[in-house]
Amino acid sequence: MSSSFVSRRDVVVGATAALTPAAARTAPAPQVAMLGDSITTGWGLPQHDALPWRLQAELAELGVPVRIMPAGVIGETTAGGLARVDQAVPAGVELCIVALGGNDFLQAADPAAIEVNLEQIVWRLRTRDITVVLAGVRVPPMLRSEYGHAFNGAFAAAASRHELIFLPDLLEGVTLNPELNQSDGVHPNAAGVSLIARRLAPLVAQGLNSR
Repeated sequence: MSSSFVSRRDVVVGATAALTPAAARTAPAPQVAMLGDSITTGWGLPQHDALPWRLQAELAELGVPVRIMPAGVIGETTAGGLARVDQAVPAGVELCIVALGGNDFLQAADPAAIEVNLEQIVWRLRTRDITVVLAGVRVPPMLRSEYGHAFNGAFAAAASRHELIFLPDLLEGVTLNPELNQSDGVHPNAAGVSLIARRLAPLVAQGLNSR
């Protein structure tokens, strides 16, 4: 699998080329899980504006109907995601978006431990033939430090080692932008979520098409 970004047109062509009209009508929608934290649960937003539902809508616009299954927990860390991944991602899921790390940063978790947690999550999912898309988070440049570089590197290293489809920063362009965040300055508002969903959708479609 490639970690490079693909265009929306390429995704539509690749995802539908192998389907005959009859197959397109009868094939069940793939199930996609989102293993994450409050960003993926849609904290502070109505359900229709939360990331799982916005992402599902973006994929539908690409001609890739899916069923997004929320598996996020408010306050979740990579360690917590590892502890519950087997139960949180149900049977039948074809692809899992792993979107964790923000709370690890807030707790100053050891980047080496974060990398191990991510790798173990990936291993457990792959043993079940589940494709993984890794969505990382990055320390804002003004807060960059030796720790910040090590933190960012943990996600990139896990993605590279396992050749994952990788979005380096789920919140790129959203972090610290008052127009794209709720009043707490941390959680995306509806506009911020829409931006995230548009960036993430082609990568999810690419992962499904690679199966």
